[in-house]
Amino acid sequence: QVQVVESGGDLVQAGGSLRLSCAASGSIRSINAMGWYRQGPGKQRELVASITSSGSTNYADPVKGRFTITRDNAKNTLYLQMNSLKAEDTAVYYCYVTAATNFRSARDYWGRGTQVTVSS
Repeated sequence: QVQVVESGGDLVQAGGSLRLSCAASGSIRSINAMGWYRQGPGKQRELVASITSSGSTNYADPVKGRFTITRDNAKNTLYLQMNSLKAEDTAVYYCYVTAATNFRSARDYWGRGTQVTVSS
């Protein structure tokens, strides 16, 4: 089994910054892609950013140039640096990890989310 835990969500003023973290633990044999989704009030869950095991990144258009996704493979940890935050960034941010364990092939594992609220 794999556990995924996000942290770092907070209330911040527009224009401010936050850094989200996501730690994966358990019987992990390998991690492929990792990424962040978000779900704002009354909205569908949407991809924010993702990163492959080799470091290739992908960003949603609304966050390009403001958010940076990175990962520490040694620690099985994912980060999301969010700068120039806007009210429309308010959402619950979810981390996912595509991981293979000692007992099963790769599949996605999700955290429970961390709340980011941006006040205007």
